[in-house]
Amino acid sequence: MQKSIVNSFIFLIFALTLVYSCQPTRSTSTSSNSSKVSAETSLRNGLIKDAEKYKGVKYKYAGKDPKGFDCSGFTYYVCSKHNIKLSSSSTSQSKQGVEVALSKVKPGDLLFFGRDGRNGKIQHVGIVYKITSEGLYMIHSSSKRGIVIDNVTTSKYWKPKLLFAKTILDLKGKS
Repeated sequence: MQKSIVNSFIFLIFALTLVYSCQPTRSTSTSSNSSKVSAETSLRNGLIKDAEKYKGVKYKYAGKDPKGFDCSGFTYYVCSKHNIKLSSSSTSQSKQGVEVALSKVKPGDLLFFGRDGRNGKIQHVGIVYKITSEGLYMIHSSSKRGIVIDNVTTSKYWKPKLLFAKTILDLKGKS
């Protein structure tokens, strides 16, 4: 009887060990995905924080540095601080990155503006600053006001000119 109890006990321990070892473990892809998400969030926050540093800097035609920026010079400069390779013209920038639905933009994405719809010339670019219940805000270089933050959603000037958005985070480190 005692030998039978010992054998049963050993079998039970073996069975529990086997069952426990077959349990799924925490997936490393979940951990990897959350690191990607936090790295992306960190990059987006960094872009916005850097862009804010230049609020009030005057507009300068073809300007690409803190002495003065035009719209694409501003996006080029801020992105270059984060090793994101953008062209220095708004038309070229509009051909880079991946298009994002306006309803899905995030801070750090780029907004493109023009007069004649998608087939017209790109005339302006800004960086998505924040999205709130009040609207979609961008930080950009305005020819009359320099680096400012505007609510695109409520702007009678910008809203009708908004064409599309692009994420440019995939350009990090690419030439």
